[in-house]
Amino acid sequence: MDCAAEESEIRRAVDGMPGVRGLRFQLGQRMLTIDADEPAVASALTAIREAGFDPQPVAPASADPPHKANDGHEHEASQGQLPRLATALLLAIAAEVIGYFAPETVLWRAAGLAIAAAAIWFAGFDVYKKGLTALRHGRLNINALMTVAVTGAFAIGQWPEAAMVMALYAIAEAIEARAVDRARNAIQGLLAMAPERASVRQGDGSWAEVLVAAVTVGSMIRVKPGERVPMDGIVRSGQTSIDQAPVTGESIPVDKAAGDPVFAGTINASATFELEVTALASNSTLARIIHAVEEAQATRAPTQGFVDRFAAIYTPAVFVIAMVVALSGPWLLGWTWLQAIYKALVLLVIACPCALVISTPVTIVSGLAAAARRGILIKGGIYLEEARKLKAIALDKTGTITEGKPRLVDWSVVDGMTEPATAEHIASVLAGHSDHPVSRAIAAGLKPNSIEAHNFTALAGRGVQAEVNGVVYALGNHRLIEERGQCSPELEARLKQHEEAGRTVTLLATPERVIALFAVADTIKTSSREAIASLRTLGITPVMLTGDNLATATAVAHEAGIDQARGNLLPEDKLEAIKALQREIGPTAMTGDGINDAPALAQADIGVAMGAAGTDTAMEAADVVVMNDDLRRIAETVRLSRATHAVLWQNIALALGIKAVFLVLAVFGNASMWMAVFADMGASLLVVFNGLRLLRARLS
Repeated sequence: MDCAAEESEIRRAVDGMPGVRGLRFQLGQRMLTIDADEPAVASALTAIREAGFDPQPVAPASADPPHKANDGHEHEASQGQLPRLATALLLAIAAEVIGYFAPETVLWRAAGLAIAAAAIWFAGFDVYKKGLTALRHGRLNINALMTVAVTGAFAIGQWPEAAMVMALYAIAEAIEARAVDRARNAIQGLLAMAPERASVRQGDGSWAEVLVAAVTVGSMIRVKPGERVPMDGIVRSGQTSIDQAPVTGESIPVDKAAGDPVFAGTINASATFELEVTALASNSTLARIIHAVEEAQATRAPTQGFVDRFAAIYTPAVFVIAMVVALSGPWLLGWTWLQAIYKALVLLVIACPCALVISTPVTIVSGLAAAARRGILIKGGIYLEEARKLKAIALDKTGTITEGKPRLVDWSVVDGMTEPATAEHIASVLAGHSDHPVSRAIAAGLKPNSIEAHNFTALAGRGVQAEVNGVVYALGNHRLIEERGQCSPELEARLKQHEEAGRTVTLLATPERVIALFAVADTIKTSSREAIASLRTLGITPVMLTGDNLATATAVAHEAGIDQARGNLLPEDKLEAIKALQREIGPTAMTGDGINDAPALAQADIGVAMGAAGTDTAMEAADVVVMNDDLRRIAETVRLSRATHAVLWQNIALALGIKAVFLVLAVFGNASMWMAVFADMGASLLVVFNGLRLLRARLS
């Protein structure tokens, strides 16, 4: 089961059978899951065998990682195929030599026929059987075309060509399968990096090598420099840097210390560390990525759906044209009946829709793989194709355009009546006793000190206060200072200046007056300006949608290069904003965290979750998942979508164009059957390798 055409064959064989509730195809793994009662499964398998396939049961989930389960079987099958195809080709050549040079005697003719039949047996008897089955059930597919062509060639005495056609067709199919496997396995080859064994701490404190499938959540694992991280976990001891490119696409190693998450398949670059396992091997971030891409491969892209519908009409039409050529050629063009039948058979071989049918899935899979290499998880061919149409993109502020982590960006004393060092020390002590994000940002931005404070009190929704050297100090927000009656026109002007810049201001005050102010801001990412500029270059209008106040939203948007910013939005307001953008501008994407922005993500033509490595919710909520939080990946996704669309239509034009040329040659020129196979094989290989170019596409 290699392509959508064969999936359709199986569906037609099984659809409508009593007791069969559904079929789930995974072409990338050549797997079919049948949702049915046990008696119905047996009936379905019988129907599939009658359709010319040989279904084999898959072993239940085992210790092997999912991406490694079939490697050995496929390798053995490939190894066994080579000598068989080589034998078929040699026999076909021998049949051709006998046909051209041997004397026309019964003995030599019988020998040539036997050798040609043997070549067909070695090359494609399975194809021949499938073709006969398809014809018996009234289905005109690729195998039926080849079966009719080979049988017809034998019937009119062209047995050397019949043998060569089947041998070349089988070789072409094998080359195609290998090339398509390269695209299918691009994800697995990139991501199947988690080691099969891990060094796990035992009950007595010793370390032992254990299969990752047997390691439980909560176990402690040791990872040495240069080793790959075997499972998802949290660093518990040690400091190191991790190359996270296989999961997030980041090119620069990321520093990790106690409390930081690490992902299976990433590489420990510098020092030994220990991690506590947080997910089973079957549920790691890596495994979920592979599963999501496999699901994406199973979905139909719009162009693929069009090609499948076209091929369903095209193949029967070719049969009709061949029949017209065979029957009308002697009457209209003066051919002999053998010439007319031969040209009709050549038409059947040339017209095989292999290249057309295979052109779309290999291109889509290559595009999905190219995205995954950059840490972009696209959850279906439809989103890969539709991204090129985007006209607007709505961006959440926190964690998307900004870092999502408040930082102390400015502080100063008021009126110069207090020593800066004194104000800094007091504010540091008070901020250190609060768990509010703004207080933590202030504490982190000031120098630690040994000043002692007493009688700490939390002022709900306003700040904190404590006694230092007999004086009660308050560290709080604008509202607290207003309630204490300590605001002045000069102070209000300074506060307004900071607030217009998108900063949150906290003030330090004694019972008499304000002595210092501290400005905290969620700074924009270094990549955001470049990302917004790239989106504009692509003709996409960026708009910021945020729940923060409008002044902050406007300031951050201006800094990032965004003209439109809308603030004070609740989730339902963001939903209405997306609808408005779709009406006013066109297809719109929404970029958020995949959790709070769920309504807007669902309404958008494409929902994009940012920084979702290890986050189940974000993976489920969005159509596109950026595994790190780099906004530039969205522009790369649009470029990849445009490149994929271009390659898809290049492939369709190549497949149909080459066939059109040889169809004309077959009718009015002197094209032979083996030339027809070369044309079909050449077209198939051209579209496959053209699709594989996407794996190396430059998107930045």
